[in-house]
Amino acid sequence: MTNIPETGRTPRVQIRLVVIQILVLSLLATLGGRLWYLQIREGDTYAKEASGNHVQQVVQPAVRGSILDARGVPIADNETRLVVSASRTDLMKMKDDGEAVLTKLAGVLGMTPKEVMDKVRLCDAETPQPCWNGSPYQPIPITDEATPKQALQIRERSEDFPGITAEPQAMRRYPAPGGANTAQVLGYLSPVTDEEIQQAQDTDSPYLRSDQVGRSGLERQYDKALRGKAGVTRYEVDNLGRVIGEAENDPTQPGDNLVTSIDARVQRIAEYELNEAMKEARKQHDRNTGTNYKADSGAIVVMEAKTGRVVAMASNPTYDPNAWVGGISAKDYTELTGKDSNYPLLNRAIQGQSAPGSIFKVVPTAAAIQAGYSFDGPYQCSSSYSIGGQVFKNFESRGYGPISLGRALEVSCDTVFYRLSHEEWKKDGGTKPKKNANDWFYKTAHQFGLGEETGIDLPNEVTGRVPDRQWKLDYWKANKDAWCKTGKKDGDYAEKIAYENCLEGNRMRAGDSVNYSIGQGDTLVTPIQMATIYAAIANGGTLYDPTVGKAIISADGKSVQEIEPTAHGKLPMTKKTLNAIDGALEGVATRGTAAWRFQGWPQDEIPMHAKTGTAEVYGKQTTSWFATYTEDYSIVMTISQGGTGSGASAPAVRKLYNALYGVSEEGKIDKKKALLYTPQKSLPKVGSDGSIEAPKVDKYPSPKDKEKASPSPQPVVFGDPAPDDPAPGGLAATVNTPAAGGNRDARRRSARRGRARNRRRSTP
Repeated sequence: MTNIPETGRTPRVQIRLVVIQILVLSLLATLGGRLWYLQIREGDTYAKEASGNHVQQVVQPAVRGSILDARGVPIADNETRLVVSASRTDLMKMKDDGEAVLTKLAGVLGMTPKEVMDKVRLCDAETPQPCWNGSPYQPIPITDEATPKQALQIRERSEDFPGITAEPQAMRRYPAPGGANTAQVLGYLSPVTDEEIQQAQDTDSPYLRSDQVGRSGLERQYDKALRGKAGVTRYEVDNLGRVIGEAENDPTQPGDNLVTSIDARVQRIAEYELNEAMKEARKQHDRNTGTNYKADSGAIVVMEAKTGRVVAMASNPTYDPNAWVGGISAKDYTELTGKDSNYPLLNRAIQGQSAPGSIFKVVPTAAAIQAGYSFDGPYQCSSSYSIGGQVFKNFESRGYGPISLGRALEVSCDTVFYRLSHEEWKKDGGTKPKKNANDWFYKTAHQFGLGEETGIDLPNEVTGRVPDRQWKLDYWKANKDAWCKTGKKDGDYAEKIAYENCLEGNRMRAGDSVNYSIGQGDTLVTPIQMATIYAAIANGGTLYDPTVGKAIISADGKSVQEIEPTAHGKLPMTKKTLNAIDGALEGVATRGTAAWRFQGWPQDEIPMHAKTGTAEVYGKQTTSWFATYTEDYSIVMTISQGGTGSGASAPAVRKLYNALYGVSEEGKIDKKKALLYTPQKSLPKVGSDGSIEAPKVDKYPSPKDKEKASPSPQPVVFGDPAPDDPAPGGLAATVNTPAAGGNRDARRRSARRGRARNRRRSTP
């Protein structure tokens, strides 16, 4: 056997094997390190990303809670509608940005292409309504009034309508039970914006892109409770999008129901009578301007005197809140916000401010007592009062001689309050005030809660204005340059005012003081403020925060959160003074400026108290005010450019009281016909299935049904009306711009004394 010699290949093979082993080990080490990095160190991060890549979310919007009146009648709820929506994201992927699809869709829906395209454009500072102010990534509703036939056309021809859906959805509805619109109190909804989503993302109530949020009224104030919580179902899907399992499920939580203190029946009458009073005022001739009254706006508030709960709140002009559902049209938006609209979106009960006229006189009456003056007087009620050669007149230059503060309230004698205010102005130093001036007339107004919000549970309440020395100074600083530029010593009225203000607009002049004393000049109040004050006089002195919300009840009725009445102060007067003012206000209704409107009222059973007011506003017709209360209710009504308080507002308020208490033309009470003889205390019951038993509502006639209506008639008037609320003229008048039980026995005694005086035909 021949031996083969060594050739040297074995060592080379071994070296190669070693190199290969090193390479393999290096690769394994690198791979292992990478696996450790991915699975151990960054495992959680990539696991989350992987999970996210394979989980799809499906959002189930929550059903918004209903808003109910005090008896459980829905004044805002939901209904199922066929909604046609467009995905803007899908449309933008098309070559023509979806123009052809939207044009085809317009033909199916019976709309113009422009109407449809306007709906899907995004809102910005330069884009007028209609436009979409919600998220661009959620479906944008085109219409919520699609017919089944239209919806079928879209769904059956889905290839012709990419990005378009037609589905049944729960939509907000404002049913106006019995015709009670309640628009400004309820508010309206619109889609959530990206900015709102960002702001709420770290709160306990974050928004989803599909959410609708309240923009005004109760819808905004109680949005969190009403909105509920949307359900989110998360599905695991493979890389082809096929569902392979359910990852997680957050159930939908329907919104809570809000029970209000509003009574839909009383609300309807308040709206109706306010509208009728304004229409009637426009028929009356204004002898000052030589034209009929314009009566361009008004408001009325009905409040429970012992709790501050609002039974009715109406504002005119008004609107239909259903116009906002599903997106508002350009026409409707213009009608609600245009220059000629008179701004019906404003709730004039809490946002309409004007000079109060003589209903303000309860404030200087209390101020005079605090300053040390006697209620009994006597005080001279002359036909006029002069200051530095300027004459401030009483109504029709009528005088009553020496009278008490109570009688001054009854006959609304301005000159009594001129004298008291002027006297205090001089004591405080006049135009050069003392360092520690008392300023009783201004301080007392602040103690009554004027010049600040009442705290009502509605958004955007305004404060009104108490034109005290600090306001005077601040206002002068802000307007001095403009006054000095436009003012003329020998110009017209406005130019003369500007000239005077330029020189000494920072000073509290005598004319400012006397105008203020009768609710004129720069004084501004809102109806809700005055309703709160007169309710406090009725209940013994407690100033309650007005409330509309009464309770929040869960959708299944198991959770009930009552909203208890809260107070923000007490009237600055003793019980003796309160009873004296109470008696005087009863005298207004029985023998004073409002007596001709309460002929035949059952004063023995239901003592009525009132105060008329007629405020002058430069450049406009007079504003009508009427403030009233009984033991149970406070009602305040105002009509801008409507005339006198007893002439324009009083008849509507009387009819409202007739309906509340069931009072007939003859003055008889029928409690079976009374809508709300005593305030509603109990809450409606919500069933475990979410059902609400709503009693039948007797429809009060709408203006169209006026000829069929039978509201409580206006009482017969005997003789001429009493003089109603004088207002001073003169250069010092300033321009206004609108922008618990008491002593019932004492009231009854006062009523008997008043009737006895009437029988004797005596006059103090």
